[in-house]
Amino acid sequence: MSNAANLPPGPPDSEYPTPLDYAIARCDSEVLTMVRRAIERKEVLLAFQPIVQSARPERPAFYEGLIRLLDETGRIIPARDFIEHAETTELGRRIDCLALELGLRALAEDPNLRLAINMSARSISYPDWMRVLNTGLSCDSTAAERLILEITESSAMQMPDMVTTFMAELQNRGLSFALDDFGAGYTSFRYLREFYFDILKIDGQFIRGISDNPDNQVLTAALMSIAQHFDMFTVAESVESASDAAYLTELGIDCMQGYYFGAPTVLPPWKLAEAARALRA
Repeated sequence: MSNAANLPPGPPDSEYPTPLDYAIARCDSEVLTMVRRAIERKEVLLAFQPIVQSARPERPAFYEGLIRLLDETGRIIPARDFIEHAETTELGRRIDCLALELGLRALAEDPNLRLAINMSARSISYPDWMRVLNTGLSCDSTAAERLILEITESSAMQMPDMVTTFMAELQNRGLSFALDDFGAGYTSFRYLREFYFDILKIDGQFIRGISDNPDNQVLTAALMSIAQHFDMFTVAESVESASDAAYLTELGIDCMQGYYFGAPTVLPPWKLAEAARALRA
């Protein structure tokens, strides 16, 4: 798709000093155009990835609902291809609203589902986000205790005082919180002590290949020790092999998430069951 109309006909030296700068600006603009179009048309959906208990890996403990957009051709676009472009704009807030709306709908459809939904700390003060949450919780008395809100470490550290107050208020209503990508940023341990996250998700850079990497073994054990000290449930992200899963289980990780246990899918088991029933009807 082209979005050249939104960019100057030529890169002025003062704004785009090099052709690379101009190309990056053009790419950013095209991505934002795709995101805006998908949001306006509500061409969004969730892909569900299982998180399993180490002691019972055959049965998911809960799922993470990952936002996806559809482009003009109907192709599913994963968040990694657009979220960094939209995160600091109002489009990022609208994405968070739609992800929460879809997550609450999924919880309403399946009373046995427990689901984690991502949000940015920037959305805390966005009125529409809180309106979506309150509407969803008012329609289902069990939704709060089955909803987990994931906030990335880098996002939480941008406004720690606001995050702390926000979490305390919603935890009193029964919601749980997960600190996503722990170890990827620069958490102040003073704030980690005050946050009271329920779940700490260890970033995949420490998990991939851990069974053969002594450095990552030491670092992951240290991160787990921090989580356990603050009574946080631990989740290892990006578990991709049997050997890594076995090592993490022996280490004492509470839960694991990754392609070894299941890739994100827009047709999770309960939706496949619904489709099968519909075909038999």
